[in-house]
Amino acid sequence: MARSSRAVVIGGGIGGLAAAATLHRGGWEVTVLERAPSLEPVGAAISLAPNSLRALDVIGLGDEIRDLAAWQGGGATARPSGVESEGGLRAPSGRWLARTDADAVAERFGDPLVMLHRSTLIGALAGRLPPDAVRTGVAATVADPGDTARPARVRTTDGDLEADLVVAADGIRSAVRRTLFPDHPGTVYSGFTTWRVVIPVPGVEFASHETWGPGRIWGSHPLRDGRIYAYAAALTPAGERAPDDEKAELLRRYGDWHDPIPAILAATRPEDVLRHDVHHIAEPLPAYHRGRVALVGDAAHAMPPTLGQGGNQAIEDAVVLGVRLALGSAPAGGAQLCDGLAAYSADRLPRTTAIARQAVRVGRLNMMTGRAGIAVRNAALATLSKAAPLLFLRGFEGIADWRPPEPPYAAGKNPAGKR
Repeated sequence: MARSSRAVVIGGGIGGLAAAATLHRGGWEVTVLERAPSLEPVGAAISLAPNSLRALDVIGLGDEIRDLAAWQGGGATARPSGVESEGGLRAPSGRWLARTDADAVAERFGDPLVMLHRSTLIGALAGRLPPDAVRTGVAATVADPGDTARPARVRTTDGDLEADLVVAADGIRSAVRRTLFPDHPGTVYSGFTTWRVVIPVPGVEFASHETWGPGRIWGSHPLRDGRIYAYAAALTPAGERAPDDEKAELLRRYGDWHDPIPAILAATRPEDVLRHDVHHIAEPLPAYHRGRVALVGDAAHAMPPTLGQGGNQAIEDAVVLGVRLALGSAPAGGAQLCDGLAAYSADRLPRTTAIARQAVRVGRLNMMTGRAGIAVRNAALATLSKAAPLLFLRGFEGIADWRPPEPPYAAGKNPAGKR
């Protein structure tokens, strides 16, 4: 019997597991190597846009995630009690700068925006793999990327592995990226740091919102399980940390902002707060592959979180990679596989580069510090929201309306029951 094509995935985050699940669905024998001792993610929540929900449909996971998620669109019957369809942008005083309707997003782009904890998504993706496919506590890097004539070789703490394909999903500080493209400058500091919490705040109900102040923002969103996901970002020097603790830092920066921010901060413990400086890839890579190795997610195109597309683009990467390498159960021929990887780069590099650049531009807009510029920006937002609210959605055209190059979405077709 002919053996299946063998793939090694380095990294057990969202992009790595999505790639593994897609390849496994296509008949590949997949091994995921994760250096952490478990798949329990260090993180908070993730917002999934219509583009990534459609990508998850390709591996049969879209509806499961829609059912598990905290809904931000799709009709009142789809949302838990207390979660409003309307949200938007606010000033620190609480004044609404712009109102948006999540149901309008679903109507415009054919699917809702949904939010869920990253651990939920990680668990669902891992559940699509055989029980022995994921090996934790194993650090790995690429010793040889391979080529059309020879397989790739992965060096691990347990010995070397050969693979027809290596998928590098090892994150923003990707060692594989440095191996494949040693002359690339890597990531740059985006100019701001972020804080994130996921906590219960009993008795607090509110509309999802993001609040823009001078050089800093705050976001509050209810989750389906009753907890609240809150995040903040502020212009700071790279590497700076609070002199006491990060909850105290949040109180100093946001403690006098509008409700429900004080209540959320009051319910937050110092150990609940995650803080990370934001870095991104400013100079695009020349390709997202070399030899038999493909880069996905932050390893390929780390971007600021200002569009909420980092994880979404990683899921898109995974599905497109699987489509381009749809070789079934036969061993992957070297020339055919490398052609498929070249097609993957050609598909993904222009799209993700454009989205990453847009995320940088949005970051400059919502991190403005000049009083006059902020006044002009806020007035423009308020006027636009009242005069033509749907114009706000234009910023997501070409992003949220993406469809996978795979049935049932290929050729503009939708699966039964989908919008």
